[in-house]
Amino acid sequence: MAGAIASRMSFSSLKRKQPKTFTVRIITMDAEMEFNCEVKWKGKDLFDLVCRTLGLRETWFFGLQYMIKDTMAWLKMDKKVLDHDVPKEEPVTFHFLAKFYPENAEDELVQDITQHLFFLQVKKQILDEKISCPPEASVLLASYAVQAKYGDYDPTVHKRGFLAQEELLPKRVINLYQMTPEMWEERITAWYGQHRGRARDEAEMEYLKIAQDLEMYGVNYFAIRNKKGTELLLGVDALGLHIYDMENRLTPKISFPWNEIRNVSYSDKEFTIKPLDKKIDVFKFNSSKLRVNKLILQLCIGNHDLFMRRRKADSLEVQQMKAQAREEKARKQMERQRLAREKQMREEAERTRDELERRLLQLKDEATMANEALMRSEETADLLAEKAQITEEEAKLLAQKAAEAEQEMQRIKATAIRTEEEKRLMEQKVLEAEMLALKMAEESERRAKEADQLKQDLQEARDSERRAKQKLLEITSKSSYTQPMNSGSTALPADMPTFNLISESLSFDFKDTDMKRLSMEIEKEKVEYMEKSKHLQEQLNELKTEIEALKLKERETAMDILHSENNERGSSKHNTIKKVS
Repeated sequence: MAGAIASRMSFSSLKRKQPKTFTVRIITMDAEMEFNCEVKWKGKDLFDLVCRTLGLRETWFFGLQYMIKDTMAWLKMDKKVLDHDVPKEEPVTFHFLAKFYPENAEDELVQDITQHLFFLQVKKQILDEKISCPPEASVLLASYAVQAKYGDYDPTVHKRGFLAQEELLPKRVINLYQMTPEMWEERITAWYGQHRGRARDEAEMEYLKIAQDLEMYGVNYFAIRNKKGTELLLGVDALGLHIYDMENRLTPKISFPWNEIRNVSYSDKEFTIKPLDKKIDVFKFNSSKLRVNKLILQLCIGNHDLFMRRRKADSLEVQQMKAQAREEKARKQMERQRLAREKQMREEAERTRDELERRLLQLKDEATMANEALMRSEETADLLAEKAQITEEEAKLLAQKAAEAEQEMQRIKATAIRTEEEKRLMEQKVLEAEMLALKMAEESERRAKEADQLKQDLQEARDSERRAKQKLLEITSKSSYTQPMNSGSTALPADMPTFNLISESLSFDFKDTDMKRLSMEIEKEKVEYMEKSKHLQEQLNELKTEIEALKLKERETAMDILHSENNERGSSKHNTIKKVS
């Protein structure tokens, strides 16, 4: 009996020790992953596993989001995963998203993976119209998105219609203008062609630098009521808390920057904001659900901590990450420069090869033409020689006939004809014989001249033949000189072994002087960017003026009207917040 109890107890203890797991599905902006998690795992265990899998170190911006009855919620780090109010059927699904946004993406986002995830999330929010974006800025952002995906613009590759299947502009912008998809593609491509030379990470950063100045960027909105029962919107972002009218999510009525807030708290459904300045009234409001108040407080604490953290010296971990990022950026820049030089040398070698091949073909054509001319000259010379020989023989024959006629005339003269009639007939015959002899003499002279002319033509033909042969020899000598050059300089195989030697002779050492020089170049790029910002704004205004004539006024939304009013007043996200606060 005791033995049975002991064996039963040991089996129960083994059963308890055996870890139980459940399946979790994590959805990022561009991938899905599944993990087997232990039942005892807390939110931090799962979150750390996801970050390690992604290679992400800037974890403070992100969180695991899930939905509770149409309400957004975030996984708590110190609470067990299954203790949250999540669906219990497997796999349990969470979305890995940015929970907090940087004030300045270029200064705060260090890793490429962090920057890429922010780019994808902000791009989706703009296309889904959760962030309102003016039409001209939408076109510019779309061009940077195309640069990030396709690389440098190449007219031979990126032909008309290559963006037909891409979602690049908000539907609100497309419906607002009488413009075909081809017209939008033409304007996006015009901007796209100006981004040549930018790598994917650079294009994504330019996208974020433009997007972060949009009024709704990084703002979480919540429906609230003040003491009077007026429906309002509370906006929580990296800069502070903002109060909006229900119809206007762009311009806040009141703003409370984080450095001017003494305390934020809630009791049940009532939320209280206490300003640092005691002369300013405490702002109280009510939300619809207790869960919403918890979420608001959670976002307030996280954004306030990051706000204060930005204004302190970077931690050792962040300093190391930034140093590694600078080294990686310098390495990538040097690698791009090396590849650019090799590409330029390859293109120059190909141009030289093409020019030599063209010259060789030209020389071959000239040689062929010279051979044909030589053959024609030889044929002409043969014909002229044959004709001259025939003419000479005819001249000899005519001369012989003339001599015979002369002999006949002499014989007739020698024969005396006694009668006058015979004398007259004889005289007539003599006259006819003399005329015939004269005619034969003239014909003989003409044939002789023609024979002389043919001899002269024959001599000229032989001179032409000699010159043609001389030219052919010259061309042949040029071709034989060009051929070794061509074979030595331009006969480039497909894998271009010439450049292997070049690449083997190139080496790059990260010396202090190189890093200082690269730092100076980075500072120079920042100054150039500030100078380009003014030009960029002028280009945006030019694009806005160009498409304004195609706008359909009756399709304008309240958000479009607010954008226009803000632009006319010259207000922006930062000076508005500064003004109202």
